[in-house]
Amino acid sequence: MVRTEENAYSRITPAILSLKEQWEKKNYIDPRLYKEYNVKRGLRNEDGRGVLTGLTRVAEIQSYTVRGERGHEMISPAEGVLYYRGIDCRKIVEGSTRFAFEEAAYLLLFGELPTRAQLEDFCGQLASYRTLPTNFFRDVIMKAPTGDLMNTMQRGILTLFCYDDNPNDIGLENVLRQSLQLIANMPVLAIYAYQAWRYVQGESLFIHVPLPELSAAENFLRLLREDRSYSELEARTLDVALVLHADHGGGNNSTFTNHVVTSSGTDTYSAMAAAMASLKGPRHGGANSKVMMMMDDIKENVRDWSDEDCVRAYLTRMLNRDAFDKSGLIYGLGHAVYTKSDPRCEVFREYVRKLAAEKGRDRELELYQRVESVGKSLLRERQHKKAVSTNIDFYSGFVYEMLGLPTELYTPLFAIARIAGWSAHRMEELSVGGKLIRPRYECVEEHRSYVPMDNRS
Repeated sequence: MVRTEENAYSRITPAILSLKEQWEKKNYIDPRLYKEYNVKRGLRNEDGRGVLTGLTRVAEIQSYTVRGERGHEMISPAEGVLYYRGIDCRKIVEGSTRFAFEEAAYLLLFGELPTRAQLEDFCGQLASYRTLPTNFFRDVIMKAPTGDLMNTMQRGILTLFCYDDNPNDIGLENVLRQSLQLIANMPVLAIYAYQAWRYVQGESLFIHVPLPELSAAENFLRLLREDRSYSELEARTLDVALVLHADHGGGNNSTFTNHVVTSSGTDTYSAMAAAMASLKGPRHGGANSKVMMMMDDIKENVRDWSDEDCVRAYLTRMLNRDAFDKSGLIYGLGHAVYTKSDPRCEVFREYVRKLAAEKGRDRELELYQRVESVGKSLLRERQHKKAVSTNIDFYSGFVYEMLGLPTELYTPLFAIARIAGWSAHRMEELSVGGKLIRPRYECVEEHRSYVPMDNRS
């Protein structure tokens, strides 16, 4: 079942190359024009903060202290804090046990921490929805599977539209029902997509059924592994990872995409597929995979992992675009929003340490810590910054590898967590948005006359 013949559908023809050259002639925009027109590139202000485009009660990121009057504010780096409905996400991890992700999802959706009875009922609701339609795996997931599981999952989500008797109903009760069904089924979609891909690569196919009494994290590991086994620490670590990725404020790219698409009045399946399309991008959801590739390269090229000077020399080469992918970046260090620290990373460190000890990977963890320390020092020197944060992505890929997850599942796991936040933001947009999100682009093309066909050169 493995494709070996040339795929004519994917071939770049000479005609395409010629058209691409034609496109390049008329599509250059001078970067200086962006400043002239005061364009907020990336929807960012000059100080790096995002342009205010909406209000939310779902989640909040604090990474600066702001002083002074409006229009004359002074911002200073601060320790990062991530709030879910006004509650520090670190406290959610500390206070919860087995169903931390489900507790966080309930909080994001409904604005309050659940009581024991409410959490049990919520988990029961999710368990009742954690079933795909009859023959869905055979008829949908097994059709043209790909190693890019995000695309397979998007296709699955869009196809679920066809199984819904009220897919276009955007009443809040119907959207809530759809959201809970998608939150419940995301782990199933991800694992089944992976198993289908393994099968077409010549591996054995095994499909396990999720158990209603298990959490999302437990079911994920059970569905993935042939023997369906996992340790308590493995499940807890994955559960914490899901909590820390469940939301990141309304301005992150995939959540903002969800807001934009939702504002058009479209259906839930389309809005979630659009958010996944954003998350799939390597600038958003694929960073931990890039960290893993970078660390593999460092392991191969740094002679003595314990020698700080050896590590510094190779990281310097990377920053000088002379090593690894020659991008001049140290992946996982620095963040678009956080300044001094990424609170998610700070929470995750303890679980990384425990899991490395359980798996006998302490030496590799020491290398990660050395790269983190030396890399941040080099970046502060080069960028003249007082603070550089370590992104959660710096360690999450290492954790997923220790859990035995294939790299194909790293970004889908992000989506499994983030759909809880997307659902909360979608319902908020439907209830209080009320306007189609429609920013403005300035056209910088000159006006010209139409030229008749016979007069064109």
